[in-house]
Amino acid sequence: MANIRDARQIDRPKSRNLRQLSHLVRFTMPYRWQVLGATIALIVTAGTMLALGQGLRHLIDRGFGGGDQTLLEHSVLVLFGVAALLALGTYARFYLVSWVGERVVADIRRAMFNHLLNLDPGFFESTRTGEVLSRMTTDTTLLQAVVGSSISVALRNTLMLFGGAVLLFITSPKLTGLVFLVVPIVIVPIIFFGRKVRGLSRLSQDKVADVSAEASEALYAIGTVQAFAHEDYERQRFGSRNEDSFRAAVSRVRARALLTAIVILLVFGSISAVLGIGGMDVVAGRMSAGDLSAFVFYAVVVAGSAGSISEVVGDLQRAAGAMERILELLATKPTIAAPANPKPLMQPSRGAVAFDNVTFHYPSRPETAALDNFSLSVAPGETVALVGPSGAGKSTMFQLLLRFYDPAAGTITFDGRDLRDLDPGVLRRAIGLVPQEPVIFGMNAWENIRYGRPDASDAEVRAAADAAYATEFIERLPEDFDTYLGERGLRLSGGQRQRIAIARALLRNPSLLLLDEATSALDAESELVVQRALDDIMRDRSTIIIAHRLATVLKADRIVVMDHGRIDAIGSHAELIKQGGLYARLAELQFQQPKAAE
Repeated sequence: MANIRDARQIDRPKSRNLRQLSHLVRFTMPYRWQVLGATIALIVTAGTMLALGQGLRHLIDRGFGGGDQTLLEHSVLVLFGVAALLALGTYARFYLVSWVGERVVADIRRAMFNHLLNLDPGFFESTRTGEVLSRMTTDTTLLQAVVGSSISVALRNTLMLFGGAVLLFITSPKLTGLVFLVVPIVIVPIIFFGRKVRGLSRLSQDKVADVSAEASEALYAIGTVQAFAHEDYERQRFGSRNEDSFRAAVSRVRARALLTAIVILLVFGSISAVLGIGGMDVVAGRMSAGDLSAFVFYAVVVAGSAGSISEVVGDLQRAAGAMERILELLATKPTIAAPANPKPLMQPSRGAVAFDNVTFHYPSRPETAALDNFSLSVAPGETVALVGPSGAGKSTMFQLLLRFYDPAAGTITFDGRDLRDLDPGVLRRAIGLVPQEPVIFGMNAWENIRYGRPDASDAEVRAAADAAYATEFIERLPEDFDTYLGERGLRLSGGQRQRIAIARALLRNPSLLLLDEATSALDAESELVVQRALDDIMRDRSTIIIAHRLATVLKADRIVVMDHGRIDAIGSHAELIKQGGLYARLAELQFQQPKAAE
């Protein structure tokens, strides 16, 4: 799998050219008519600008020099008309190009987000979220500047550069030859500093990604930061990353500024020299004042175009680096994907699960087996509890059942179908998950519960909330079910967030229910009512419970004791107590701890 590592460890190949930007074509093709309109407007504005030089020549030679007032008035009117056409063309070009730029970037961001949703948890296990967000924001903003401005400016100035060069030659071949003697002198610094700018741009983008990652990490864990009084420590860490980003940006800006200054100095310095030579030709009668004025106008146009192109090259190089980063992300293939011809899941599904000699290693911990030659079957309607110390492999079972990962060896089946033969989306729709740390989205209560089944009616959502004993606290919120619950549910207590998650799973009406410490955040009274609700919904469906508090699994059909990715023992509570071993020690620690304290 193509992988994106920590931003500080990325070693991307340097682009030798701007071919990366050619990939923008597939994003602009749906808007070909707008692109065509912008191109026509661009050609019109470039041609109009060049026509101003001829108008200036006629105005000076025939209007001013000839003393013809009528011709002078006509020339002024023509120049005004040309200026009006230039203004109209500029408006059309700017509007259409900007529209295409915004639209293309919006499409790229959507394509990136859609692709990210298909990537498996293994990708995010080894990739910083801030790095990914940087590619979706900073890098796409660079592309917006290019598509919505820089490419248009580059094309327009290229047309004026070549058109102006032709008109320069027509106006005065001798002076044109002198002007273009300086071209190689201008091109050399563009090539040299252009490569330097490209490298510094890539470094600057990586440093910005570091800043984003640092900020998102600290803000996401703001409670922990403040609880440990680490505000100053985090300020220093962020400040260090921010200063690194600033220094990288300053180096890039300094190189670009030096490049632009050198080009302007060389180009306009040569124009000054040529203007002096042309002035002597006018004095000697070898050239008219209008021709010299037109020549100077075209020389300024050519020089300005060359300067603009040299500046735009820096933008294009930055955008090429950004496009390379975006393409790298879009090229990342998910390791978990639906097979070409997925097998159907029986309807309604029964919730039968079987692990057969499963061995699995997490990508970030390849040396340690999370599950080692593990075998277990869960019959339809059976309730199985998983207990054991942390790191025993309990949560890994849930990860594999949801097919977030595939095992290195062995098979896992659901209703007799190998998970690898099923569409992951179809499989997951048959499973309801209540995680230990429930995720609450920045939406209202309706939308948070309806996340379990988006097409559910309000009545079904309310029924699920009733069953999870969530209605009683939701109705006390300021706007009832319409109340915004805050980012990550910060307006709710831990127990309330847990009941929202339970309601969400109930609404899904799954054939297999996965409960990861589903009542761990509840007080004694809430735990009693929620456990009663769970007992009701567990009766007709397969249920696997992860529990550290053994009191919550006493009613399970079977208790599976796990340790180091293997099954240590299986049986009822009484049977396992009688057997002694790991479960008996855990039970003694939990059930007899108060007595020991006495």
